[in-house]
Amino acid sequence: MDIDLARTFIAVFETGNFNRAADRLNVTQSTVSTRISNLEEQLGRTLFQRSRAGTDLTVAGRQFHRHAINLVRVWQQARQELLLPESLHEVLSIGAQISLWDELLARWLPWMRNHLPDVALHAEFGFPEALMQQLQEGALDIAVMYTPQTRAGLAIETLIQDRLVLVASASDAKGPGDADYVYVDWGPEFLAEHNLAFADAPYPALSVSHGMFGLGHILNAGGSGYFPLRLVRDHVRAGRLHRVKGAPTFSRPAYVVYPQERAENAPRFVKALDGLRRMAGKR
Repeated sequence: MDIDLARTFIAVFETGNFNRAADRLNVTQSTVSTRISNLEEQLGRTLFQRSRAGTDLTVAGRQFHRHAINLVRVWQQARQELLLPESLHEVLSIGAQISLWDELLARWLPWMRNHLPDVALHAEFGFPEALMQQLQEGALDIAVMYTPQTRAGLAIETLIQDRLVLVASASDAKGPGDADYVYVDWGPEFLAEHNLAFADAPYPALSVSHGMFGLGHILNAGGSGYFPLRLVRDHVRAGRLHRVKGAPTFSRPAYVVYPQERAENAPRFVKALDGLRRMAGKR
């Protein structure tokens, strides 16, 4: 079967609409319709119920969903492994949000080279939605992120509990309400807790979506903001940043997401996961 048919099926399922699926796949809406029709003809079953509101899976569609995910994942793995030299047995791809590379995954990569030298590694960073899509399509084997989405066939496991603390370049800074306060978007839970703790603070003049960008700005231009303690600990010790006294702290879990099936049937994959957990425990 053409693997693009399975990819298109997954895109329609996740977007709920042929037009949005076409945008994601960078093809025309008619191409999506043709692929789904061909897939339904090959399987002999109707997979989607079409309506003006969008598309819904039929019973057959729900049954085919997990098989489509596995088809795409196995195809991706096969393509990668066929290109490997004889000294390497398989490829493992990992992705993470940029704020989680520092310290945690930067130490996991050399651990992998030492303990699993016959595994080729591919590493990248991205936003949670893109990472989840790559996991679903088999382009990634493991992803580490703050806000995962529940998807069929994927396991979600708490990896670390980040403690967000308020730091500033000036020792007398107060944080929210200061003109140079930088609001870092650590997700909807942080936004709710932040607004509750600083209900009277004005809207910040600068907001950023990446913690590392916000931290770099404060180190270069001054200001204050909330960051994981693991990222700012050395800066505080060196006197480049200061903990704001009396400021509340917030907890933010980070998760590792991976295909459940591989965790049950792939020894090297299981060892790689165990190494990641070990590195998280040594933070």
